[in-house]
Amino acid sequence: MTQTQSIGDLPLRLGGTLKDAKLAYVALGRLAPDGRNAVLMTHGYTSSHEYILGGAAASEGSWSGLVGPGKAIDTDRWFVVSSNMLGSAFGSTAPRSRNPATGRPYGPDFPPITLADMVAAQRRMLDALGVKQLVAVAGPSYGGFQAFTWGVEYPDFMKGLVPTVTAPVCRAIDIDATEAFLARDPNWNGGHYYEAGGILDTMTRLREDTLRRYGIDESLAARLPDKAARDAEILKMARAWAGAFDGHSLLALGRAMNRYDVRPDLAKIRAKVLYVLSRTDTLFPPSLAAEVMPALAAAGVDATYEEIDSEHGHLASGSDSAKWEPALRRFLAEL
Repeated sequence: MTQTQSIGDLPLRLGGTLKDAKLAYVALGRLAPDGRNAVLMTHGYTSSHEYILGGAAASEGSWSGLVGPGKAIDTDRWFVVSSNMLGSAFGSTAPRSRNPATGRPYGPDFPPITLADMVAAQRRMLDALGVKQLVAVAGPSYGGFQAFTWGVEYPDFMKGLVPTVTAPVCRAIDIDATEAFLARDPNWNGGHYYEAGGILDTMTRLREDTLRRYGIDESLAARLPDKAARDAEILKMARAWAGAFDGHSLLALGRAMNRYDVRPDLAKIRAKVLYVLSRTDTLFPPSLAAEVMPALAAAGVDATYEEIDSEHGHLASGSDSAKWEPALRRFLAEL
């Protein structure tokens, strides 16, 4: 299902160039002859472009309930492209890709990237696929960062934005502390752990903590009421993710997140916005709406707010998708 698009040499905002860059993606539906029926899906920090299909790829919540034939994001009507982001560990050019200058993985030598670089890479991919205009850009969490960035970088390229469980700026995370945690692994090897056997156990511990902060306990409670069974399932999920993801992607994307702030550029947005938060999300709490919605209005952005009444925290946009699917369907219909 995953495909890969070469996008050439990509100049980076902070300097340098990624040679022969590539993006992984999933495409569903059919592109119209005029190239104007596409919807771009953008994924969360630690998930992949396959989050629209569900399963282990959906770390910040599967959107399989929202994407497909007859669903809110209707693949019978729209050409849906779900893009892996630059720097991610799931098939795109990233820290564990081969550095053409050395012949070994970039690792700690991967150049610093920004959200603008990520959407520039996606724009090149869409151009190569023949997409002339987007109906919308939609995604949760880090995917929402990408949606907002699309709105300010390419304001005439889409009609709508659906940033979900997210914000126009990220609360700074202590990515140096994350690196210090990873560096305690005996296989760290100055960051070149690929040759030393990897850092699976350390990544598993880190992931288990993250899943719990996302609200995974509450999300699993109905299916697994026994706490011991939930704990075992969370450990299984964490280890599966740790075996697929990469510590240096975590660091590269985390540093890009800390550089992200589109608030000064909100007036560039010309697309309509559906801004969605979850009532129980502690990472992007619903109190943010009181700041974000007036800021969008002051910038002249046509924006609507939807709050998901869910106990599933940061995962609600996917795991409780039925709660906000009607609002998404209405929004896209109005476009």
